[in-house]
Amino acid sequence: MALLDEANISADVVEYLNTPPNREELTDILKMLNLSPRELMRTHEVPYQDNNLDNEALTDDELINAMIQFPILIERPIVVSNGQAVIGRPPVNVKAIL
Repeated sequence: MALLDEANISADVVEYLNTPPNREELTDILKMLNLSPRELMRTHEVPYQDNNLDNEALTDDELINAMIQFPILIERPIVVSNGQAVIGRPPVNVKAIL
């Protein structure tokens, strides 16, 4: 947020732990990031381990379903601007789409 403030850019903040993305939104974000669902998952979270999400046989749809059910699994923050997206860690990544 400090980078956006510094660049004088307003942003809508989506607290997706409280308001998780739906399937279409998450699929769009994955496409913008050019990542597979597994690459966007936080693998050290309890739901990842408790639900055997490390199983390589799981399909992308099954992994997306898991992220919708357990939004804590989604890497964050994700910044979307002008049809592009980046994961904001490290924060300097955000500069690429501003």
